[in-house]
Amino acid sequence: MTAQFITSRRVEFAHTDMAGIIHFSNYYFYMEEAEHEFFRSLGLSIMQKQSDGVVIGWPRVSANCTFETPARFEDILDIHVNVERKGVKSLTIRYEFFRGETRVAHGRMKIACCLCRHDAPLESIPIPPEYDSVILEASEISDKS
Repeated sequence: MTAQFITSRRVEFAHTDMAGIIHFSNYYFYMEEAEHEFFRSLGLSIMQKQSDGVVIGWPRVSANCTFETPARFEDILDIHVNVERKGVKSLTIRYEFFRGETRVAHGRMKIACCLCRHDAPLESIPIPPEYDSVILEASEISDKS
């Protein structure tokens, strides 16, 4: 699968352990950053305030990451982002981390489209048309409802 979006990230010292290897928790942070950049590249936001003050947001339903080889301080990682599945109310996004030609890690996040109101529970909603069409066009996947 060809990546539909690629961004780069340098491993900073603060993101490493005592051996200078990226701490596993930072892969999740990098996945979220890459997700935000992907949405921005489509002219979208992961937090879109509506005229009534309600926010359309994308909380995480699940996340996982598999580590294949260490990434170290000062490494430049290319993060490949692919929408694997677009459901009625959620997206499953795959991330692959490369240092040059070497894949160092890969992961997935499932995110749900929700209405976020102050002092109210999250309410999952169908992906709005302005997101749906742009994501579908960018991802070149079939609509899997």
